[in-house]
Formats: sequence, structure tokens, C-alpha cells
Amino acid sequence: MHELGDLYQEIILDHYKKPRNAGLIEQPSCSATGDNPLCGDKIAVTVKVNGDRVEDIRWKGAGCAISTASASLMSEAVKGKSKAEFAALFEKFHAMVTGNGPSDGLEKLEVFSGVSEFPVRVKCASLAWHTLKAALEGQKDPVSTE
Repeated sequence: MHELGDLYQEIILDHYKKPRNAGLIEQPSCSATGDNPLCGDKIAVTVKVNGDRVEDIRWKGAGCAISTASASLMSEAVKGKSKAEFAALFEKFHAMVTGNGPSDGLEKLEVFSGVSEFPVRVKCASLAWHTLKAALEGQKDPVSTE
């Protein structure tokens, strides 16, 4: 594997083994749950919003390395962002993992650029993102990747 591939693998494994922002906020401003029935990934996302900004985000889930690492990296990337900034980041991330956009400017999130080559894994990488989007939009129904 080339050096960049090694680095990407290291980042994903690090966030899988030591996920950031794991747990749940006791009194969140909003929350949502998500499920990827194909591979069994499940997640709950809780968010504390201050004005229009994501002040804090916590998540709890069970899933594969891609799903867990994506939730961990997402939680780091969105703290302090406005809902509009998150929406733009969501679109850019989703375009990248589906192979419909570049990874430029996504920093650590670029580790998921190779997911587009494995369509089944796109759902693993995007579950946390769709769940956070649902939470911020006030959706009450659980998110499903199916």
C-alpha cells in the first residue's frame, strides 16, 4: 500500500479504536437515530445547539470500522459550525463518498475518498452524517440507509 493509503488506514483505525465524542448528551437540543440494516450499523446522535451553531455533539453506536471512524471524524469536524456550514460540509462529504465530487478541502475527512469504489461501504461512511442531518432538521423518524 502506498504512503497515503497507509496514512488513511491509520486514521480510520485510530478513530475506530479510540472514537472521539462518544457518548450521549443528557439534555440535547436535538437528536436522531440511524440504522444500516444491510451491515448492522446503528447510531444515536445527540447535539447541543447554541443559536445556529453546533456547540457539542455526541454519538453512540455499534458498527464497522468505517461507520465508527466516520462518526468520530464527523463529530470533530462539525463542532462550532453553523447549521448552514454543516449542510455544505454534508453535501461535499456525500459527493466525495459517492464518487460525485472531489475531496479537496475536506482535510481528515478525505480518508473516506476511497469508499466510493465500494458502494456498499458508502452507507457505512454516510450513516452518521445522515443521522446528524436528520437531528438538525428535527426529523423524528429513524434514519435508514435502505
